[in-house]
Amino acid sequence: MAKVFIYPATSLILSDLVARFGHQPLGAALSIRERIQTAGVESPPLQITPEEPKKGLKYAAVEVPSGVRGRMSVYGPLIEAAEAAVIVTDADLAFGCMGCARTDELILFSLRSKDIPILEVEYPRSEEEGVRFVAAIRDFLANLKTEETA
Repeated sequence: MAKVFIYPATSLILSDLVARFGHQPLGAALSIRERIQTAGVESPPLQITPEEPKKGLKYAAVEVPSGVRGRMSVYGPLIEAAEAAVIVTDADLAFGCMGCARTDELILFSLRSKDIPILEVEYPRSEEEGVRFVAAIRDFLANLKTEETA
């Protein structure tokens, strides 16, 4: 079982696909859940402690807006832990919105500069494309299992 970073990281559909094919999805849902349920976060709507943006300095310079640093304090450790990634390009907002274009660019740059297998697929616009979309993800994840056992 590989740890697979999903992009958009907020996509429950993509997270479910990765889990169904026997891998651990790395996305926003579980990471945010940990932060909300952890003692010390006194204002759950903010979902971060005052220390989180400081942790984000590891992934983004001080000149970068604090929102990007805050988001990278969530996504950075997930990217570091990732053994593979599935990136969906041109996704519909309902598929999973990341909320910040600068964070998106930094996440994609970080993933692409890491030496891991990456599948980039375009968001499907028809039923036929949807079938090919799921098949491509299935095949990619099946090959990850093969690489692990080799």
